[in-house]
Order: sequence, then C-alpha cells, then structure tokens
Amino acid sequence: MGQTCEKPTDVRSSALELIGNTPLVALDRLYSGPGRLLAKCEFMNPGGSIKCRASYHMIQKARLRGELKPGDPVIEATSGNQGCGLAVACAVLGHPLTLTMSKGNTVQRAIHMEALGATCIRVPQVEGTYGHVTNADLMAAKDEAIALQQKTGAFFVKQFLNDDNVEAHYTSTGPEIWQQTGNRVSAFVTAVGTSGTFMGVSKYLKKQNPKIQCYVVEPEGCEPIKGKPITKASNTLQGSSYGVVPDLFKYECMDATITVTDEEAEEYRELIGKKEGLYVGYTSGANVCAAVKLLKSGKLPKNAWVVTILFDTGLKYTPVPESLM
Repeated sequence: MGQTCEKPTDVRSSALELIGNTPLVALDRLYSGPGRLLAKCEFMNPGGSIKCRASYHMIQKARLRGELKPGDPVIEATSGNQGCGLAVACAVLGHPLTLTMSKGNTVQRAIHMEALGATCIRVPQVEGTYGHVTNADLMAAKDEAIALQQKTGAFFVKQFLNDDNVEAHYTSTGPEIWQQTGNRVSAFVTAVGTSGTFMGVSKYLKKQNPKIQCYVVEPEGCEPIKGKPITKASNTLQGSSYGVVPDLFKYECMDATITVTDEEAEEYRELIGKKEGLYVGYTSGANVCAAVKLLKSGKLPKNAWVVTILFDTGLKYTPVPESLM
C-alpha cells in the first residue's frame, strides 16, 4: 500500500495569529499620479484597527517580564481602538479587562470592547462634543483609569508611555512595508495619537534607507508637533491629534508635518469608499489626503511610492441614536 500524504493546512490557533501581515493596497482609482499612493489595510486586524499590533505586543512583553501574571486583571484608558485590541488579546490570554473611554468617542467602540468580554466605563466629556474628543476629555478618562488601578492593583498598560508600543511597529509594521514595497518606499505619512505607529515605522524605514521621508499628519488648528498654537482643540480625528506632543514622539524621525482640515478628512474618507470600495475612519481619510498633497507637492520624484495607513474600519463611526450617546 502506498503512503498517504496529508494535505497541508492553513489554520490559525487563535485570533492573535490574525494580527498583522495586513495587505498593502494601491489607491490607483483615487489617485492616478504622478507617483503612487499605497495604503496599509490595518482595519483587517481582528479588533478592526492597527492598535491590535501594539495591544498584543504590550501584553505579551509584560507577561514575558513577569509584570503581568496569568489571570491578572488589566486596565487602560482608551479612545476605543487600543481598547478593542486589548480586548482581543485579553480574551484569548484570559485576562479580565477594564477600559475607561470618553463618552465623546463613538459608542460602537464600547459595544465592540464589551462584546469581547471587557468592561468599558464611559467617562463624561469635559469640553468636547460627541465624535470630537479633546485632550481634556482624554485626561478625564485617564484619571478614571488611574483611580481604578489604585483600587484594584490591575496591570496598567499606559499606552502613551509604553516603549513596547513603538517596538510593536518597529518589529512588524515597518518591516512589512519595506518587504511589500520591494524596498522602494519613498515616503511614509501618518497621523499620530500615542505616536507608536509613526515612531516604530519611521525608525525602521530610516534605518533601511535614511533618504526615506517621514511626515506627521495634523488637523488644522491642532498642530503641536509643528509648533503652532492650538486654536481648535476639537477635531474629527478620534484617537489622534490631542493638542500635545506625545511622550513617545521624537523629532529626529520626522521630516515635516502636513496639515489637513476636518472637511478634507471627511472628503477623502468618502472618496476611499466610493473610489476604492473601502469603508474606513476619518483619520484614514486625513492620512490619504495628506499623502495626495505630498505626491502633488513636487517634493518627491515623479515615480515616488508613498505609503500611508488605513487605521480602522468605518463601522466604528456609524451614527447612532442620541439615546445611546
């Protein structure tokens, strides 16, 4: 009797193995040149955003260092996407998770986190409005998380201060972009929240080729990295652009900033949907708008490839009844 050969399988052992290795797509229908606009499809992560990468990495590193023991509770303040990423990691790894989030962040985020077993405490806004969260609103959510951590002793992730946040993108997102472009990326463009994505990717790409240009996207009127006074603390870019320079941010990795208005972010979010068939959030719209501005600016060669990030799914932003806000 002949030997029976088993067919190879492609089965992932858990949702954690679905994180990363996202496709890089050319937005050729939205922008036809000169140059080419490429976007990393981070909405395809299991938590619906790029934050799954840092969430899993920060939890994994804390466990490896012994700071987080099996079954220990975890707590974090979030604008929603990091919370969803942490909820994925904590569900699989067996950590009870409590998250604090401003009521100004869309309720779909809280629904998502709680569907994955997390507890989400929605904190009243200080000065923003629904869908528009300021730094003061974020600080209120952080203060709530600090108070809860002091009561419970839970492991506090501290995404805004956690170097593992940057390392997650230095070891995954950056190398993926370099490999997917065949080493020919000319520039990288993205908005910043914690600045983990920008710092990790930019640091990696510039190590491979110091000539690669890296740009930070900021909303008009809220451009602290550019050094301008804050005249509009509230904007549509939930999870980024809080009006302060993030603690993890380092200027040596940045070449310049690109300014985008709320209206431009909304316009390009719609264009990404109608031209490319991808339903994404407002920060993704801002990223693509900024990348188009850069490609049209004449600052890069005509054959340049510019890479940006489609941070999250647009399903996190769909309007909801006022009673749920």
